[in-house]
Amino acid sequence: MGIQIAPSILSADFARLADEAAAVSNADWLHVDVMDNHFVPNLTLGLPIVESLAKATDTPLDLHLMIEDPDRWAPGYVEAGASSVTFHVEACRAPIRTAREIRAKGARAAMALKPATPIEPYEDMLSELDMILIMTVEPGFGGQKFLDICLPKIRRAKALLDKHGLDLWIEIDGGVSAETIERCAEAGADVFVAGSAVYAADDPNAMIEKLRGLAEGAAQ
Repeated sequence: MGIQIAPSILSADFARLADEAAAVSNADWLHVDVMDNHFVPNLTLGLPIVESLAKATDTPLDLHLMIEDPDRWAPGYVEAGASSVTFHVEACRAPIRTAREIRAKGARAAMALKPATPIEPYEDMLSELDMILIMTVEPGFGGQKFLDICLPKIRRAKALLDKHGLDLWIEIDGGVSAETIERCAEAGADVFVAGSAVYAADDPNAMIEKLRGLAEGAAQ
């Protein structure tokens, strides 16, 4: 599987989303943050824009639902064109059922954890998932500073996957840059969401390859 880079359109120009998606053609995924101004204090986009974006790019969409009641809404994002849908376990009433519904509709299912949420209580349901998203900032806004206190959680998550022989991806979201990505890769992460680091670069595709190279070197 190797290292994967997922630029976050939260840092892109929302008036030019199709162009901004094309500007990161080297990306493995396009990370899309859906916020409802309830679970997090910010409002971004919803189903109609996701559906339009899926038609405008060949890059698979990695949906991150920072919303209340993801049990109700998550399957609809698969129907809108998402290839991976992540729900926050803190907001989910029935995470196993939700993960199974996402998978049944043909997408990868992922569970997100806020910085203060431990991984250990969810050990028994890891086999129901394709990916774990470990937030390395508090969810809700782009451009935040990376939280080093999350590195031990990445290591513990990797240890749990190794313990059970599970081939899940570990995704990191928040403050990922050339200065922080190596620490995350060393800890066991393999999918990296990068917003401002990519979209603020003079050459976004060149930055994607720089980040990929740094992570690959650290992972080895």
